[in-house]
Amino acid sequence: MYFVYMLLSQDINKHSYVGSTNNLEKRLKLHNEGKGAKYTKGRNWKVIYKKKYKNKSEALKEEYVLKKNYKLRKKIKKKYL
Repeated sequence: MYFVYMLLSQDINKHSYVGSTNNLEKRLKLHNEGKGAKYTKGRNWKVIYKKKYKNKSEALKEEYVLKKNYKLRKKIKKKYL
């Protein structure tokens, strides 16, 4: 099982980050410890969106779509601001 997820930073700027993983809890922990993606270092994150996929290839395709669809990201983000 794979997940596509969107994170929202807890700082004043409310940055967002989109990724995919097969272990969401572990990945969030790594992001918050500064050991995840370079962009996420130095910020505290929370998951605001997640969706399950049966396989990695489906998840990667959807991750790419969400990363490039700024209108959808903004809509998701708006629910949590």
